[in-house]
Amino acid sequence: MSGGTLPEPLRAALADAVGPEHLLTDPALVAPYAQDWTRRWQGSALAVVRPANTPEVAAVVAACAQARVAVVPQGGNTGLVGGSVPGADLGPLGPPVILSTRRLTRLDPVDTASGQLTAGAGVTLGDVQRHAAAAGWEYGVDLAARDSATIGGTVATNAGGIRVIAHGMTRMQVAGIEAVLPDGSVVEHLAGLAKDNTGYDIAGLLTGSEGTLGVITAVRLRLHRPHPPSSVAVVGAASYDDALDLMQSAVQPGVTLLAAEVIDETGMRLASAVSGLPWPLEREHPLVLLLEVADGGQGDGFDPDILGDRDVVLGLDAIERARLWSFRELQSEAFSSLATRECGGAAHKLDVSVPLTSLARCADELRRRMESYPGVVAFGVFGHLGDGNIHVEIVGPDSDDEQVDLLVLEAVAAEGGSISAEHGIGRAKAHLLALSRSPEEIAAMRAIKDAWDPHGLMNPGALIP
Repeated sequence: MSGGTLPEPLRAALADAVGPEHLLTDPALVAPYAQDWTRRWQGSALAVVRPANTPEVAAVVAACAQARVAVVPQGGNTGLVGGSVPGADLGPLGPPVILSTRRLTRLDPVDTASGQLTAGAGVTLGDVQRHAAAAGWEYGVDLAARDSATIGGTVATNAGGIRVIAHGMTRMQVAGIEAVLPDGSVVEHLAGLAKDNTGYDIAGLLTGSEGTLGVITAVRLRLHRPHPPSSVAVVGAASYDDALDLMQSAVQPGVTLLAAEVIDETGMRLASAVSGLPWPLEREHPLVLLLEVADGGQGDGFDPDILGDRDVVLGLDAIERARLWSFRELQSEAFSSLATRECGGAAHKLDVSVPLTSLARCADELRRRMESYPGVVAFGVFGHLGDGNIHVEIVGPDSDDEQVDLLVLEAVAAEGGSISAEHGIGRAKAHLLALSRSPEEIAAMRAIKDAWDPHGLMNPGALIP
């Protein structure tokens, strides 16, 4: 939504930087950029600017810095914690300018000697995956929003996804970075050298900074040699401990485990309803475990002695693998659809991680808390079993009911977990950062923020409480 009038000198500078057609001030055009995908987070903005290259980004940021107007960088706007949209509480700076990176679509040829490529911040994750695959390589990050999430956004939030167990988080894939700092200056370090001990790791610092230190404009990405064709097993499990045991024992020694996902019974039923697909197993189970292994697509990467007496189905070709994966990838959409249908609102979507040794106990505690909380229509847990990252979906309570979120996050913190595993802190969790970070750590982060952005212009209200 629009929020106030863009000062004429700033309007002229922004129009000059990006062209009048890429400066949006009409409230109807600004509104989609000011609300996030979940519909829980929205705020006001003076305008949206859509630069096409790094010099244009630098000109926009410099103009906003001179006018003391805040900037909210935004990629695909697929985040779930309000980090890519303005906050409802504008603070002393007033409404910001939203800087969309979607036109930063540079996509260099794959460097086959180093196994790297350089991509603009606005290139989608799916386009990077396809570009790498066409050259015989593989990018190590994958998530359901691959065709709308941008590379800049995934780096800014240090996204995780379904391949973390095999390749690590986004930070592990970043070999170099280009960014515009809060004063409009440009830092560029895109050589991608394997050995480069020349001081602070600026790429590492900007990765996960959620737009609070600058605008990422391009990234040098590490690639991987493609794994062999894979097989998928979907197995019924009685509990989280049972699922963890299967994850450890069902894969043959020497076979690479690419993904280990878990879905509870509620989520499976909702995904079946959304997709129209029948329940994939003979019986319903409290949990369903999905394992994907790189075994040549023959299914022999799984131990038949372990899975022989289990309720299990294997996917060996691309069609069957995709069908089985759809139950996992439709989880967020399925809960959102239920929230719209039953409550006319948005589902609460919480992304947390818990030590594997505490996962079963924490899941039981979450269920106990949700079953006794007034107004909860549905509650479900799904996520990345291999790294302890679970996604909690709650349907029923109002979108602005923070108490139900707090019940989840406090239970996770009590187990030594993280209140944000892969989605970031954003605005949704900034005031709760102390649940996962010590006062000394938060002070150190504040000091970095103040040094880089002394006027607090970059994404104010996100990440730093």
